[in-house]
Amino acid sequence: MNLKPKFFEKKEVSSYRISYEEQNAPLYIGEKLVELLPHHILQPVVIACIGTDRSTGDALGPLIGTILHEKKPSHFHVYGTLEHPIHAVNLEEQLELINNTHQNPYIVAIDACLGRLKSVGDVTLNVGALKPGAGVNKQLPPVGEVHLTGIVNVSGFMEFFVLQNTRLNLVMKMAQTMASGIMEADQLLKIKKNPLLRR
Repeated sequence: MNLKPKFFEKKEVSSYRISYEEQNAPLYIGEKLVELLPHHILQPVVIACIGTDRSTGDALGPLIGTILHEKKPSHFHVYGTLEHPIHAVNLEEQLELINNTHQNPYIVAIDACLGRLKSVGDVTLNVGALKPGAGVNKQLPPVGEVHLTGIVNVSGFMEFFVLQNTRLNLVMKMAQTMASGIMEADQLLKIKKNPLLRR
């Protein structure tokens, strides 16, 4: 009997989706993220959490960054927290800092997004660069080799206002699930390096 959640893959490109409420969601997020990471461990992996604490919905990225900063993952370099967010104004500057600090970084971009009503609460993991600000018509540089997004509210009308009026409770719970997924990936990478750590 298959007890795995409905964490599906599109045929044309690697694209995964799961509800943050799904049992074991962090484990599945971690497993899929590890599958997409480069196999040569020497390439530094950067988690770039994009967003601002001035908008409830858009605070998802900085919240995840803050949780990860406190948990101190071994295999990931974390940028973008509530204290030092990566947002529209400083995005290019922060990308330059990341590329100057790390040689050939593999960037996992994280951001909040809007979607259909039935998709609110879903976490998506996609191959390819994130296009931050697209939902609110901002022209910003693409970020990352893969991106992890959380659908925090409904798109289609006054997106900026919708993001500002998103429930903090939902954003917090999604941030905790997504950060736990990244920590699961960190643990899986530890086991890959040292099979004796297998649980």
